[in-house]
Amino acid sequence: MIFNLCLWAKVLFMSIEMLERGIMNQAVLSEKQNTVNEIVSKIKDSQSTVIVEYRGLSVAEVTELRRNLRAEDVDFKVYKNTMAERAVDECGFDGLKEYLSGPNALAFSKDATAPARILSNFAKKHKALVLKSGIVEGKEVGLETLQELASLPNRDGMLSMLLGCLQSPVRSFACIVKAVADAKESGEFKVVDAPVEASNEAPVESEPAKEAEKEGE
Repeated sequence: MIFNLCLWAKVLFMSIEMLERGIMNQAVLSEKQNTVNEIVSKIKDSQSTVIVEYRGLSVAEVTELRRNLRAEDVDFKVYKNTMAERAVDECGFDGLKEYLSGPNALAFSKDATAPARILSNFAKKHKALVLKSGIVEGKEVGLETLQELASLPNRDGMLSMLLGCLQSPVRSFACIVKAVADAKESGEFKVVDAPVEASNEAPVESEPAKEAEKEGE
């Protein structure tokens, strides 16, 4: 009887252990899925997502990079590559999975140019930071496209350039109008009739004049 009690106790202990493991595994799976969902949501909500490798950067340098990105509302997150792979695959960007090896981070932004510009500028001074690939306005892009985007100004800079282009013709026209008005007030502006060129053709007689000549004959 004692043997049976020990056997039942052992079975009960093993059952409880298996149940606990099952609950723990379920919690881990749920946590992983939540992480994948988070990455998917960030990719879909962003105009630009850039993958970078930060191998070799010091803690101080990573902190500086985060600060630079945060200043322009760029979210910089480190995820396990397996989670990022599942997320890009779910979003339909499976071509990015080949870049998800090594210590990587993802930069997300609603500004299409900000991540590439900030990361590229930082990489010029910190060679350990390597831009790999990304997604811009729903399309996979490579390093060459990211470098081209890095040369563009931020949103405010683009708006200033556009405003300058729109204002230039108006400003030029206003300057001309003002110059003419000033010239009129000072008496320097005169309207000169264009000279009428003399015509070499003989004058054309009217029909009544021709009829009068015929009657006189």
